[in-house]
Amino acid sequence: VLRVYKAAVQQTLDILFLPEGREFLTSTDAVSRDSADRTIIAWDFQSAAKISNQIFHERYTCPSLTLHPKESMFVAQTNGNYMALFSAQRPYRINKKKRYEGHKVEGFAVGCEFSPDGTLLVTGSSDGKVFFYNFHTARIIRTLSAHKEACVSAIFHPVLPSLLATCDWAGEIKIWQ
Repeated sequence: VLRVYKAAVQQTLDILFLPEGREFLTSTDAVSRDSADRTIIAWDFQSAAKISNQIFHERYTCPSLTLHPKESMFVAQTNGNYMALFSAQRPYRINKKKRYEGHKVEGFAVGCEFSPDGTLLVTGSSDGKVFFYNFHTARIIRTLSAHKEACVSAIFHPVLPSLLATCDWAGEIKIWQ
């Protein structure tokens, strides 16, 4: 173990290194009726200090974080049935004009990811579907009825970007072209 970071919250749901690796983000389930701080925490990698815990102010947990492959932005999947877009540079501001809506999370730890070229954002859904969003417009451009159970992950192949892997809550994995 090289370093230990103490969030002093319940459960850490995801970790995302920011470009250059000097900072990283964690998402937690530390949401209550009265407070939404510490939902996403920014950390300094070297000092283990918290940089910010006031990044996301809505009262939803964020089970998944993903970094845009070309632009300085990241997306947080929320349990509010939408994905929120943020700047990946301090002060990590949310884009209040752009939300990726239409899929359902409903308490599942549903993941999300960008296509290798950054033009698409893909996510699973609790109804077993896979949603493809245009990154720039936030519009749904395609849905797949992928699984009978909740689709909890959809990920592009790193070398063959026309391939997509999905998996569901019951353990079924499918490869799509």
